[in-house]
Amino acid sequence: MDKLRVGFVGTGFIARLMAKSWTGVRGGDIVAVCNPSIQGAKTLSSDMEMLGLEKPAIYLNVHDMISKGKVDAVWIMNPNYARLETVKAVVEEARQGHGLVGVCCEKPLGRTADEAEEMVKLVEHSELLHGYMENQVYSPSIIRGREAAWSYGARSAGRPYLARAAEEHGGPHNSWFWDPIRSGGGVLLDMGCHSLEASRFMLTDPKETKASLYPVSVQCTIAGLKWSREPGISVLRKRFGVDYSTAPAEDYASMLVTYEAENGGKVLSEVRTSWCYTGPGLRLSFELFGPEYSVSINSLHQELSIFLSRGIKKAASEGFIEKQAAEQGLMPVIPDEAATYGYTEENRSMVEAFRKGVMPRENWMDGLLITRLMMLGYKSAEEKRTIPFSVESVKGYRPKVSNGEWRPE
Repeated sequence: MDKLRVGFVGTGFIARLMAKSWTGVRGGDIVAVCNPSIQGAKTLSSDMEMLGLEKPAIYLNVHDMISKGKVDAVWIMNPNYARLETVKAVVEEARQGHGLVGVCCEKPLGRTADEAEEMVKLVEHSELLHGYMENQVYSPSIIRGREAAWSYGARSAGRPYLARAAEEHGGPHNSWFWDPIRSGGGVLLDMGCHSLEASRFMLTDPKETKASLYPVSVQCTIAGLKWSREPGISVLRKRFGVDYSTAPAEDYASMLVTYEAENGGKVLSEVRTSWCYTGPGLRLSFELFGPEYSVSINSLHQELSIFLSRGIKKAASEGFIEKQAAEQGLMPVIPDEAATYGYTEENRSMVEAFRKGVMPRENWMDGLLITRLMMLGYKSAEEKRTIPFSVESVKGYRPKVSNGEWRPE
């Protein structure tokens, strides 16, 4: 295969960021974009042209894009509530013999463990290769930090025993993220998936398989610290049309996952996510600890910053950093967010795996595990106890948050 021909499903924020990362991807082209809103598809198409990418064909439904668009692989990036039906459409078309090689899905894989499991079964029956788009494990700093810790620290002193991962900002871009009934949850579902997989990645011995790190138990706390109180309730009602006085989602979550490692010992993953962080913008932080060594990563500790005095008047934007929260003062600037956050390497890796006909290193089995861990997290928070890891315990389970039944204490 000369180049992988990719079709995007979804044209929102994540699709635009993915397209931006594509300037660093050589083995594939985005040849089609699909969205039920023609305007959204046209906007993404125009953005791609401005990036110097080829102008993609536009489709309004998945069936047409696959049957008429001559695509080899599909990137699913539409809202959480639409993904299962999208997978059904992709698999149906794949069975018609349209030459599909693989399908990728943006995190989270499912809103519940049942939904994620159904998606896995569908794609396995289709024989499609599948990639789970978890960008943070492709971040250059995480890859290099893990490599250094295991090559030098672990080799001399022993494996790491604790990983910490956190993602924090002031809240999502779109209204459906804020609506737990449509999205499936709050910040734990939206961002906990990132931190869970990043910490698992750092704790896994590069010489072993992922199965060498087995989850044992989950302990979790969720809370409504900002947006389910005034003035947050009024702000969300006005800005996004959601009512957190009646059906709120958690804006803070903390999880502790205990794993059994390949040597039989226990290691810990600490995860923290927040939609109520007040700072310059999105903050990603990671730490890894072992005997006699440690690794520390913070996305806001950049080599580039800009200072704008109160004499500078600038309209609100995200020109310096994702989820930028101010236009004055001393602000960090991330020169290439797509590369820093791992999107460029993620897409490059997925494209090359599909071209070679091999399963990507991050696939839907990883997404299924992470979804199960998040569901156990919600269950732990509801029952106020540590939950032993069990696949069966989350079958048929749907968090109270996603039913509109949760109330912050």
